[in-house]
Amino acid sequence: MSLPATARFPFTSDLSICRILGGMWQVSGAHGAIDPVRAVEAMFDYYDAGFTTWDLADHYGPAEDLVGAFRRQFATQRGSERLLEIQAFTKWVPPPGPMTRRIVEEAIGVSLRRMGTNRLDLLQFHWWDYRDRRYLDALRHLADLQDAGKIRHLALTNFDTERLGIIADAAIRIVSNQVQYSLVDQRPAAKMAAFCGAHGITLLTYGTLLGGLLSEKYLGRAEPGRGELATASLQKYKQMIDAWGGWALFRELLAALKRVADKHGVSIANVGTRVVLDRPAVAGVIIGARLGIAEHIADNSRVFNFAFDADDCAAIEPVLARSRDLMRLIGDCGDEYR
Repeated sequence: MSLPATARFPFTSDLSICRILGGMWQVSGAHGAIDPVRAVEAMFDYYDAGFTTWDLADHYGPAEDLVGAFRRQFATQRGSERLLEIQAFTKWVPPPGPMTRRIVEEAIGVSLRRMGTNRLDLLQFHWWDYRDRRYLDALRHLADLQDAGKIRHLALTNFDTERLGIIADAAIRIVSNQVQYSLVDQRPAAKMAAFCGAHGITLLTYGTLLGGLLSEKYLGRAEPGRGELATASLQKYKQMIDAWGGWALFRELLAALKRVADKHGVSIANVGTRVVLDRPAVAGVIIGARLGIAEHIADNSRVFNFAFDADDCAAIEPVLARSRDLMRLIGDCGDEYR
């Protein structure tokens, strides 16, 4: 299996990525136990199919260790000179507090050691409390580490548009921001996408498939009770659906998406992914991978085999038009965490 050229995106001048990133939150423990041997084997399967880009974090359980193990085995089996064919984007999510050079450098050193590399492809920084402006101290130190060659590119996760502006005014170069973006949660379209477009920043999106709720599995089904929501993702995104408009409206959305999917010979998940990939400023969509347990390699590859057209938009817009305004209800991207 190989992906078409359209599956790649020039993320930066020196870094090409797959537009579907393998999300590793699912190995953190909140989605069931993961066998590390089988997980690394699955990472080879993804790579061989063309899915070369991974999204992870320092607090996603063994995620950074799994990337390190994958890189070591890949170097042995395929050659260390080909390690550049793999992209692994990690995050640093510190508790608010002093952000000295030593604290920042030690944290990045842990990720470098765990991932078995001398330089992080992308470091995505998260901050919990905007009132504590020491996030700017952290970013300045991270920029220094980038100049020192320990970080290739610097990015953010779950920052809002206002803070993006503050960071840009501080002359800190950011290449991307990771935010929640789906047919249900379209807050990035309100103002963030335009800001990113004007400042050369792209978006990496998560929650696009609502933890698996945006799929045929839930088509026509009665509203699932809490006991049926067996993973952290299902619980999280069911709450987002409730805020957006409720299960009855979501069932209508799934039905409309199914008609579009059948027209193109793809899945509901493919349609949901394609819509977001086509939005301004979006570089890639992160789709969770329960490595060694449930793989969706063949289905994900179909995202690049069709184009979303005006008739498709007309089929789903009447449903979306009846939903609540999450920007007004929740706030800008990432506000749900603060």
